[in-house]
Amino acid sequence: MATIRKVIITAAVTGGIHTPSMSPHLPANPDEIADAAIGAAEAGAAIVHLHTRDPKDGRPSQDPAHFAPILEKVSGNTDAVLNITTGGNPTMTVEERLRPVREFKPELASLNMGSMNFGLYPMLDRFTDFQHDWEPQVLEATRDVVFRNTFKDIETVLEIGAQNDTRFEFECYDISHLYNLQHMHARGLTRGRLFVQSVFGILGGIGGHPEDLMHMRRTANRLLGDDYEWSILGAGRNQMPLAVMGAQMGSHVRVGLEDSLWIEPKELATSNAAQVAKIRSALEDLSYEIATPDEAREMLGLKGRDKVGF
Repeated sequence: MATIRKVIITAAVTGGIHTPSMSPHLPANPDEIADAAIGAAEAGAAIVHLHTRDPKDGRPSQDPAHFAPILEKVSGNTDAVLNITTGGNPTMTVEERLRPVREFKPELASLNMGSMNFGLYPMLDRFTDFQHDWEPQVLEATRDVVFRNTFKDIETVLEIGAQNDTRFEFECYDISHLYNLQHMHARGLTRGRLFVQSVFGILGGIGGHPEDLMHMRRTANRLLGDDYEWSILGAGRNQMPLAVMGAQMGSHVRVGLEDSLWIEPKELATSNAAQVAKIRSALEDLSYEIATPDEAREMLGLKGRDKVGF
């Protein structure tokens, strides 16, 4: 009898891509972010990917003081794997982006695998009414900023991970990022089974066409062999279609309001939990099982929630 494949769902509950003015459902303060993470976990997300914001004005923040109440509340109410960003926002310095992972030593953290243009400025054509002055400024700044992730930067994050026994969600926005990951892996700078998150549909990275998805999968297989777990993330309208296609090709999936504000064409998602429930239903209809947090920990070789710094 064939073994039923278990799929890990990651929920990215908030982030720097979207600003508070773009949706009334985007969590902005610590309580809202924590509640969104708990709701996503209850809906079936084994992993919750976390950014945070300054509660004063909703500005993206990597201040550990802004993460602390979120981590405390979420870890006290769910056993989900908490995945802290090292990406932050493209306009932040590298040292600023690394602060929460240095302090909290999570089981899992994100790691972007290459410098790139990261174009959010087209959103200014779709959104014109903003609550805060910083929102259009941050979007416009991406017209003339390189999202820095140099080889030295990547090595620094990997060193922090080795010191703290933190594993990584390797975010690959283009084919070159897979080559960068293979380079680090061949040098022995990564540990254990790789968790590769292929990202589609961000301006400056690979597109969201099904051919792009297949190209990523073929290249990852050629470079990494069987030594990785694959997950896919489709930005915006690509979220649900690519998640289903990716799952049928052997991937895990990531959804959440960080990546897309929508649940249907022209219909805003009312919560991260709603997006998790939708993809969970689709996966279960395809006869996949949804991995629990402990099953995700086993698949990814994580150190366990009792060994974090929060």
